[in-house]
Amino acid sequence: MSVFRSLALFCATAVWTLAAPKSLEVFFIDVEGGQATLLVTPSKQAVLVDTGWPGFSNRDADRIAKAAKSAGVKAIDYLIITHYHMDHVGGVPQLAAKLPVKNFVDHGPNRESGRQADQLFQDYSEAAAKGKRMIVKPGDTIPLKDVEIQVVTADGNSIDGTGPANSLCSSAPQYPEDKSENAKSLGVRIKYGKFRMLDLGDLTSRRELDLVCPSNKVGPVDVYLTTHHGLEQSNAKEIVYAVQPRVAIMNNGARKGGAPAAWKIIKSSPGLEDLWQVHYSIAGKSEANSPEPFIANLEEQCEGQYLKVTANSDGSFSVWNSRNKYSKNYPAR
Repeated sequence: MSVFRSLALFCATAVWTLAAPKSLEVFFIDVEGGQATLLVTPSKQAVLVDTGWPGFSNRDADRIAKAAKSAGVKAIDYLIITHYHMDHVGGVPQLAAKLPVKNFVDHGPNRESGRQADQLFQDYSEAAAKGKRMIVKPGDTIPLKDVEIQVVTADGNSIDGTGPANSLCSSAPQYPEDKSENAKSLGVRIKYGKFRMLDLGDLTSRRELDLVCPSNKVGPVDVYLTTHHGLEQSNAKEIVYAVQPRVAIMNNGARKGGAPAAWKIIKSSPGLEDLWQVHYSIAGKSEANSPEPFIANLEEQCEGQYLKVTANSDGSFSVWNSRNKYSKNYPAR
């Protein structure tokens, strides 16, 4: 090969490397039936949704820190707390001791009271006082450089707007009112170019319908993090079918979430290509669990394997299982 050809090849490779599109990375971390979802933007801003449980010898904080390290993250730019339950906010002090947190995002005061609820909120408030606290409402966005995170639910309210009529609403059951923090969940819709993802925390069904009835204000998404760990108090058919996910990720534990009734609704959603799970669901048995390659943790006593979505701005994405290194690509549609 001539010097000129070698130089031309080097230059072409350098230009391609510089122009290569960057991706949004989403880590669905195993916190044993709680939530800890780490988003790393193309510009390397880090957003963490919830922190899992307290205690367990720093188990959940260690798992989050490990995922962050693998992504080259040394600090959390925005910590979004969906609601003040122990499996979502309990790990904040331990996490903050391992990784600096710059901004704390929440829906405002805890709407539950009692010894445990008061202590959880106090611990969170003390941690948030060391950074900047943002109380958000539906319609607000998290100020990121290249990814849009819009709040769609918060403190029992949902975004305004209109959308296509949802034919399922006319026959929807009267879901019970939920006065717990679950119904106050801060839910977000994540956009990166043409890619869409929805995370509603533990929002329960009556509040889920506010987003899609009588019209669908959310629109279709590529990835749906199953609400409330895949419990049947959430994941109403009216919303799951309305958002038409291509892929669903269930952040269940071995004995929490992954309810067969909810699993079957999600699995039957029109257009769904695959349902991935953080854990094998003991309650689901053989009829309500995905095939083994799509499950990050098969055993109840596990090492905390995770699922990772890598999304591109053209709407294409892939899902990778850290346990078996199995990966599947989903082309832009």
